[in-house]
Amino acid sequence: MKIRHHKPIGSALLCLALLCVGSSASAQIRASNDELPTVPDLVEIDIFGGISVFGQVNYGLNTKLINGGDSGVRLGVNVTRRIAMEASFSYLQNNTRLVTPVAPGLPSYDFGSHIWYPTGSVLYHFTSTGSFLRPYVIVGVGPAMFDPTDTAKLFARNPTTNATFGSASLGNDLQVAVNYGAGLKVHLSPHIGLRFQVNGMTSRNPTFGLASSPDGGLYIPNHRTLNGLQATLGVTFYVGPTYVPPVVVPPQPKPVASLNAGAITGADGVLCQGKAITLHSTASDPEGHTLAYVWTLNGATAGSNSPDFTFTPNNAGDDTVSCKVTDVSDPKRTVTENASFSVKEYLQPQITTLTASATTLSCPSDPNGTHTATLTANATGSACGGGLSYVWKVSEGSISGSGTSATFDSSSLNFDANSGVNQTKTVTATLTATDATGHSATKTVDIVVNCPPTIIRQSDIVFPKDNARVNNCGKDVLKTVASAMASSDYDVVLIGHIDGDEKPDLPPTGRGKKRVAGEKLDQARALNAAAVLSGGGGTCASIDLTRIKVAYAGTAQGQEPNGVCGTSAHPSVKERKKSAVSASDKNRRVEVYLVPKGTTKVHDMDIAPAPESVVKALGCPK
Repeated sequence: MKIRHHKPIGSALLCLALLCVGSSASAQIRASNDELPTVPDLVEIDIFGGISVFGQVNYGLNTKLINGGDSGVRLGVNVTRRIAMEASFSYLQNNTRLVTPVAPGLPSYDFGSHIWYPTGSVLYHFTSTGSFLRPYVIVGVGPAMFDPTDTAKLFARNPTTNATFGSASLGNDLQVAVNYGAGLKVHLSPHIGLRFQVNGMTSRNPTFGLASSPDGGLYIPNHRTLNGLQATLGVTFYVGPTYVPPVVVPPQPKPVASLNAGAITGADGVLCQGKAITLHSTASDPEGHTLAYVWTLNGATAGSNSPDFTFTPNNAGDDTVSCKVTDVSDPKRTVTENASFSVKEYLQPQITTLTASATTLSCPSDPNGTHTATLTANATGSACGGGLSYVWKVSEGSISGSGTSATFDSSSLNFDANSGVNQTKTVTATLTATDATGHSATKTVDIVVNCPPTIIRQSDIVFPKDNARVNNCGKDVLKTVASAMASSDYDVVLIGHIDGDEKPDLPPTGRGKKRVAGEKLDQARALNAAAVLSGGGGTCASIDLTRIKVAYAGTAQGQEPNGVCGTSAHPSVKERKKSAVSASDKNRRVEVYLVPKGTTKVHDMDIAPAPESVVKALGCPK
């Protein structure tokens, strides 16, 4: 389906040429006139015509609005000398062509269409109302109704056409369109002018009611942009009041004004002894003449001929200052400013109190003690010293905190865990408060940290199966324990064990009436170890029995074995037969602990002094 298109381009170019010639001739006439013309300039009515050109939308079947004509009417109001509001209505005759055929062998599809486009716009002119030539820019927005002709709709709905092109849904499509451009107005006479305008037009691509995606028939993708260009020439009719050039009144000489007194600034806020103060006179002369300044401080002349006066007060107290300001060219024109202010005294910072929530702490190895202390201070400065900053330090260890509060933790101190004696350290905490001038104050507090002896586990003594004899390796362990006890206040705790596959009792001794039941195996092992510690002479040590405590655990193995001895510290050939010990014998043992005096439990087991008569009877076991 083909449609013939309007081609008004030649008419538009002819009108543009006439406009240029007329504008040039009128400009020469107006250039000889010293005054602007007196013409109506409130309301403008413009009847226009021209050409309308659109670019092709290269999506889908490639929509192309064929070049056509544009005509309409505009109604504008000049709300200021340069800004106008305008309503317009345009009728654009642009037929539509879907350039790409729906299917091979079919022609492209054309249909007649036009656009009804009312808009509201804002114009900005580069010259004022009443000017002969008024170039301008314009921007506006409005609804654009893309409307196929009745003939096009009737043809599209024809069953034969629809069967071939799927065009039955062809119809109107309303889109929002933006126009933007520039133009020129020429005021030819008081009530008539010419207007030339070129503007772009942008909207979403109209689908004319057709499908927006391929379905076997006509379709136009939506969400695409349609761009057009309109060039129009119009005749403008001017209505409203006329512009009258303003009457120029020659300037009258102004009377000489008095000086502005102003005020003295810079005397507010905190003013400090020994700190420079700068005062400023805000007096001024409306005539702009040069001014002279005379300053006095507490009645005495000071400073220099300047609107600024800087001095450093040596003493605190109240002060008064004045500034006499004079017009150098007319000494009779004078004004005096006055101000009063107080200077503060500088005071050194002080730390009035520094306390600790606890002055006695325990070391980390004492789980029942207090390990932290909160340090709190009260400090004062002065307005002239500025804010205080704080630094915490300790003579040993570490401290955390900021401001007037900090925390000391005794876990940061180191003690000899194997000393066996009560240890004490005195830590001195120091707080330094410093003001903005660099002056500072310091205060200290002492904290005592106590560290009592702790329980120290030694290597286990391991025994052969069903045997209570302490072998050479075990004796070496007990010698080491005896040496540690000799240089400390520790007692020793011996806890006997047996393994599950051992007989709980040693064999009986003696015969007949003298036959005596055997000892408990775990007890015998602990007491033999006690005898090695206290037997004296030979391979035994001489530890006082009152420092030896014992307990018997039977087959219970609450603690993991520690330091399995192995066979012996000596070659196995020197051991008696059946006395060799291996790692598999680790539960046949005596646990050995060094404990502070007064300890009554080890791992929740009650301990008791070693029975003196039994241990002494054993002597120094071989």
